[in-house]
Amino acid sequence: MPLRAPFQNALVLTGPTGSGKTGLGLKLARRLNAEIISMDSMALYRGMDVGTAKPTTAERQLVPHHLIDVLEPAESASAAWWLGRAAACCREIASRGRQVLVVGGTPLYLKALLYGLFDGPPADADRRSRLTAALHARLAHVDPETAARLHPNDVRRVVRALEVWELTGRPMSRWQVQWRAAEGPPPTDLHPPGTDRPPVLWLNLPREELYARINARVERMVAEGFVNEVRTLRGLAGGLSREAAQALGYREVFDHLDGKATLDETVSRIQRRTRHFAKRQLTWFRHLPQCLPVTRELTFPAWRLTME
Repeated sequence: MPLRAPFQNALVLTGPTGSGKTGLGLKLARRLNAEIISMDSMALYRGMDVGTAKPTTAERQLVPHHLIDVLEPAESASAAWWLGRAAACCREIASRGRQVLVVGGTPLYLKALLYGLFDGPPADADRRSRLTAALHARLAHVDPETAARLHPNDVRRVVRALEVWELTGRPMSRWQVQWRAAEGPPPTDLHPPGTDRPPVLWLNLPREELYARINARVERMVAEGFVNEVRTLRGLAGGLSREAAQALGYREVFDHLDGKATLDETVSRIQRRTRHFAKRQLTWFRHLPQCLPVTRELTFPAWRLTME
């Protein structure tokens, strides 16, 4: 799937979880006369508010936000789904003469925005169910390159790779090589002439400060009713979709509600898992040449340079 033109004039603010993207995004949006498109895969879900640290109702009244609270917890979303709807939001915002500001830290969504997605076949539920039994050994036989890249426990991606191979007769690794060849190498500067990729800034905090912020945020979430939020979600008839259930902290609170961990143990586990996730995000951002690391204080001046 090629990159959609509406993103060309967007600005993107990303960074690891807990780095302060939401608050800074609000300040920047007001200065830029912008509307915000959320690039957070978990902010899509209604009722998952405390645990995902969504912008508050008051904050959303200050600046229009898009792609927040658009799905029920039982529904699923993919990067392709988000990309299509984000592109539509870009067109709507541009038609009002306002700046588009994309804010969020979901790495796969960011990569889809910058480089698009390869045009693989649509999902096939019957084949997917049957292929869950094949797992990693089968993938290693038909597509050793992809199998070497995926952990055997990553069932969702292993099955998807097998599904692509069965539907097309070609391994996913070959599709991705073709996609990258068509895409060309990522640019080495932030917004090179002739590209339709938007400038991206990511918040780069000192590691100790970032981890302290994460630890404090988890404690604040629990104080603000995170456990009750998860208890309510657990009572929903449809439950949580596979994607929604991956949200940081929810699995740990489920275990707490089952009596498998004390509240203090749960807080520590969420903090540890969130720090590990932030570390993986940092790896993503550092390996995307399109992204420029900045401090909170230098964000606006950096964007002015990209627009001159």
